[in-house]
Amino acid sequence: MNDLPPKKQLNVLSLFSGCGGMDLGFEGGFQIPEDSIGLTNYDNIVSEKNKHGWVTLKQNRFKTVFANDILAGAEKTWTNYFKLKRGSDAVFYSDSIVDLVKRHNSGEVIFPDNIDVVTGGFPCQDFSVAGKRQGFNSSKSHLGSKIELISEATEETRGMLYMWMKQVIDITKPNIFIAENVKGLVNLSNVKEIIQHDFSEANGSDYIVLDPKVLHAGNYGVAQSRERVFFIGIKKSALNSKALVALTKNRIDSEYDPYPTPTHWIKKDLKEGLREHLKLRTLFKGLEEPENSNDLSHKYFSKAKFMGRHCQGQTEVKLSGIGPTIRAEHHGNIEFRRLSKKNGGKSEEIKSGLQERRLTPRECAMIQSFPPDFNFVIAANDGRRKFSVSPSMAYKVIGNAVPPLLAFHVANRIELLWEKFFD
Repeated sequence: MNDLPPKKQLNVLSLFSGCGGMDLGFEGGFQIPEDSIGLTNYDNIVSEKNKHGWVTLKQNRFKTVFANDILAGAEKTWTNYFKLKRGSDAVFYSDSIVDLVKRHNSGEVIFPDNIDVVTGGFPCQDFSVAGKRQGFNSSKSHLGSKIELISEATEETRGMLYMWMKQVIDITKPNIFIAENVKGLVNLSNVKEIIQHDFSEANGSDYIVLDPKVLHAGNYGVAQSRERVFFIGIKKSALNSKALVALTKNRIDSEYDPYPTPTHWIKKDLKEGLREHLKLRTLFKGLEEPENSNDLSHKYFSKAKFMGRHCQGQTEVKLSGIGPTIRAEHHGNIEFRRLSKKNGGKSEEIKSGLQERRLTPRECAMIQSFPPDFNFVIAANDGRRKFSVSPSMAYKVIGNAVPPLLAFHVANRIELLWEKFFD
């Protein structure tokens, strides 16, 4: 019997890439705990069963060929993993998306041809419930610096950077784009509808932008209470006639719906046919204490003292449940791995002699579903500094990331539908 020819690689252009959570999820081929896999799709997404209850996800058809982020720590962690470990030949730009688009429009070739997918977690601070929720009226520039408070946003303020993502879509004309942001965006006036409409006008209104959907990472095997809204746009002129009809219905049939279905339950009334959420106790099983570790991302962590329960990040994670939302802006006050009894802790580990401490970057990364071989705290090799990427920066880029496993499910569903849409 003749083997079927390999399927074509699908090229991904990644914007606001951070350390690469979305990129890793789209590419696949990374390790996760076996309990992160749903009850019905094990054989479809697992390529290898490893030791100690871990598995390796299959490689998807997607390949990142372009990445971009203005944060130096993000570029270093992205490069350290994707280029040094995975041998990626993707180009990484540390310039602002605003400047990249302007350079491209002035005649310099910035964005590559043959892009199939554009992804981007455009800046969320201005839409976050935890922030000031200035939305479109951001007081930060596209470079993240403070500007005078404005009464009306311009396209170069941070809250409007999705419009520059739209311009990249205009330039590259991908078959599909995926944009991600915080859940709080959907509750902020009519922001969701404005963004959905603006994206639909890309490339001469050639995109169907589906109603955005809030996905809870915990429902997809991630041990974290993290909700994010996803916008999916699909190029009308590339769709076959049957798919075009299906995707323009008021109610899209499940066989054409590009949003992934949950694999795990968090609330018991939603558990039929799903696996129970991944517990932190399972996730951390076998993980040694920092003082015994050679992993820099686990050995070095925030030593901020307990400041009282009135402050953010002064709680102990519950090993019997999922983790909290890992935050990028925490100023060292990342949640505690365990608290002493006098500070309100209930951990049995304290009784066994283990010390009060905060979560390490490695533990935060595991809660985000990054694999164990993805390094965040990186040693400097210039002889002058201890770190090239410090623990403080590591927390930031981890908290900014899209959980790779959540992104994997989005990518895997889109890959399954690719021929159904475009062939």
